[in-house]
Amino acid sequence: MITIALSKGRIFEETLPLLNAAGITALEDPESSRKLILPTNRADVRLIIVRASDVPTYVQYGAADIGVAGKDVLNEHGGIGLYQPLDLNIARCRMMVAVRDDFDYESAVRQGARLRVATKYVQTARDHFAAKGVHVDLIKLYGSMELAPLVGLSDAIVDLVSSGGTLKANHLKAVEHIADISSRLVVNQAALKLKHAAIRPMLDAFAKACRPG
Repeated sequence: MITIALSKGRIFEETLPLLNAAGITALEDPESSRKLILPTNRADVRLIIVRASDVPTYVQYGAADIGVAGKDVLNEHGGIGLYQPLDLNIARCRMMVAVRDDFDYESAVRQGARLRVATKYVQTARDHFAAKGVHVDLIKLYGSMELAPLVGLSDAIVDLVSSGGTLKANHLKAVEHIADISSRLVVNQAALKLKHAAIRPMLDAFAKACRPG
């Protein structure tokens, strides 16, 4: 049995064509099904639905053989025990620093101010500001980051930005680009060896399907 870990929403939707290319079709929609383990058209393949941030952990410990996780999640996890053979080029967005429209970020950095930064990407934020020599106090949040600067909890946020519409609607602006983010295929290293005959064709099909042109 090959177990593939996916999260609901955009990653699931954009992974479906890649699964189809490998001859795998989900028999239920996670948005309408209450099941956390979904059958597929193949008796030897099943999908498990987990939180996006938990995908690397399920794969690392062998509860799933394969998973799809954003680079943002992998950076926070550290990628321990994971083989990352493919950038699937799906669920693309950008990791950015953002502040209120009326906050002079460049001046604050130039003057050596200690900034309060709200984010759920603590490791990414820590590495980014350390590389710039900017002193920050990091505040970990799990919900909407955009609220933090508006109510004075933080000077800045580090978060994923897609269209930028949410920032604009909340009178925020992106001031620094940290990284381009997309989703990666991750594979349990032991499973790749023990189930090589079953997993390798899937990897090849995914690679072919996500290749430009």
